[in-house]
Amino acid sequence: MFYRPEDGHGLPHNPFNAIVAPRPIGWISTRSRDGSENLAPYSFFNATAYVPPQVMVASTGAKPDRAEGKDTLANIRETGVFCVNIVSKALFEAMNASSGPWPRETDEFTLTGLTRAPCETIACSRVEAAPAALECRLTRILPLLGRDNTMILGEVTGIHLNDACIVEGRFAYETFTPVARLGYRDYTLVTEVFQASRPGET
Repeated sequence: MFYRPEDGHGLPHNPFNAIVAPRPIGWISTRSRDGSENLAPYSFFNATAYVPPQVMVASTGAKPDRAEGKDTLANIRETGVFCVNIVSKALFEAMNASSGPWPRETDEFTLTGLTRAPCETIACSRVEAAPAALECRLTRILPLLGRDNTMILGEVTGIHLNDACIVEGRFAYETFTPVARLGYRDYTLVTEVFQASRPGET
């Protein structure tokens, strides 16, 4: 099968998300200028550089009560900061609940019963129970092709690690079981890990 996206795929469901999978989930917490807070998951998310550490998250779509896009994007535009919370298996249900099309006044920390903790380098809350959290300062917002598609780039200015997830000097993902997004309504858990060396490495 071959298709050109502009012509459509002819399938019952769009296969694009299922092709580019699994994808890490950036569970983004933000705070608006008025102090209200938002927490929402994004699967168009990844790390982009080591030094300085940087990440990207893409917001797609819009909300009827937000002229400038989703709550996350609007808050980042206002304040220039955001926090990326890493999703563990134990936090999946709360993450999923926070993904609903809630009104802008909804505080997803309260909605899901999650405990918030303060960030150190930015004025924003993070998910206390997350295995890790990345405090980020906005570096650039880039409009993408298509309606309501926007990329957010940020520099990581602070990193929280749950001490229970550090084993023999490693941030051990097997201690919390990361969650990743597949296509459609499918998710996966990272439960099998193997190692390999690049050619020339010792």
